[in-house]
Amino acid sequence: MDQLFASAVLIVVLFAWLASGVWVAISLLTVGFFGMWLFTDAPIGQVLATSVWGSNNSWALAALPMFIWIGEILFRSRLSNDLFSGLAPWLSRFPGALLHVNVVGSGLFAAVSGSSAATCATVGKISVPELRKRRYDEGMIIGTLAGSGTLGLLIPPSIILIVYGVAIEESITRLFLAGVGPGIMMLLLFMGYVAVWSAMNRNRMPTAAEQHLPMGEKLRRSLSLLPFLLLIVGVIGSIYSGIASPTDAAAVGVLFSLLLTWRSGDLSWNLFSESLMGATRTSCMIVFILSGAAFLTVAMGFTGIPRVLALWIADLQLPTYGLIAALTLFFILLGCFLDGISVVVLTTAVVVPMVEIVGIDLIWFGIFLVLVVEMSQITPPVGFNLFVLQGITGVNILDIARNSVPFFLLLIVGVALIVMFPDIVMYLPNTMNN
Repeated sequence: MDQLFASAVLIVVLFAWLASGVWVAISLLTVGFFGMWLFTDAPIGQVLATSVWGSNNSWALAALPMFIWIGEILFRSRLSNDLFSGLAPWLSRFPGALLHVNVVGSGLFAAVSGSSAATCATVGKISVPELRKRRYDEGMIIGTLAGSGTLGLLIPPSIILIVYGVAIEESITRLFLAGVGPGIMMLLLFMGYVAVWSAMNRNRMPTAAEQHLPMGEKLRRSLSLLPFLLLIVGVIGSIYSGIASPTDAAAVGVLFSLLLTWRSGDLSWNLFSESLMGATRTSCMIVFILSGAAFLTVAMGFTGIPRVLALWIADLQLPTYGLIAALTLFFILLGCFLDGISVVVLTTAVVVPMVEIVGIDLIWFGIFLVLVVEMSQITPPVGFNLFVLQGITGVNILDIARNSVPFFLLLIVGVALIVMFPDIVMYLPNTMNN
């Protein structure tokens, strides 16, 4: 009963702070402080110092700012424009034509940036003017961008998987590899939906056919994709083969991105400094949230709340599918009010003991968590991709959210598929172990 009362008090305090607009990290620190002050006799200052230091003293976390920096560099260079010119000739003959550029382009950019917002913004600033000029359906332009932009959270190198791995002290490499299969699966689901929609709504597709180019011209234009492909193979291939750790691969990725930008003639002091400062601001925000979450995790451990909740879940004897369904609804609801990283660090301390008790693999659960958190990127009122697209397109945010609904439902289908076929997630990590 004491733990239930403590839980209620801390939940009220947390939501009060979040509702008031206080930074997420400050809210987490405050709740941890109140929890220890009201319900334990532990030395708060010592716990705060050791937990914050311990959360940041991690070599795996060093990969975080570098992967963010890669995305910032590419976002500001003309290399991002090469995505459209390289993909368009090959996708124009598919049902849905150039709408597939949003999907495939987002998948490729996600594989070098690790950020959902950066993926959505970069692909959107290139494709929206081109697709509007060709009179593609506005709702599908927005919907494909919103849905496919979420792939930045799943396809490695995923920033949120780094955060999750550090929080539960799990291998970042295995988490990255686990994200490859589901990332490809979601890419195919999105492309399949675009093809079916276009076949059923021919009157809403452009009347003028896309220009059919000879094979030689297609291959020539595809050369613009070569830097992206080399960057993807260099980063992901070196991790999978065991040549480099994620941190080493991230450092090489930054160097390669700078070299490519220099070769394209875009590298300048202004681009270098702006990309570096952008990566620094984002990294500091994430690390600050991680510090607050680490203190809250330790504070919750002192109060005994996670242990009591885990035992309560165990006593309910929910089947595995029942627990997964309940957690899916919980994370979708939480994602309506918090960004993805905040959801992960806020809930890990309480949720991980529950899933461990029912025997769910933590690598698989990390991918499940990321898929569900992806939904929060396109759900109001705090869907980051919705705000990004509003800035790019000038469309009302509620209309953007409405056009994102089919892709929200496809993410639910993706969750159902990895639940029914867990090898979609676990095949590559298990192969690496063997």
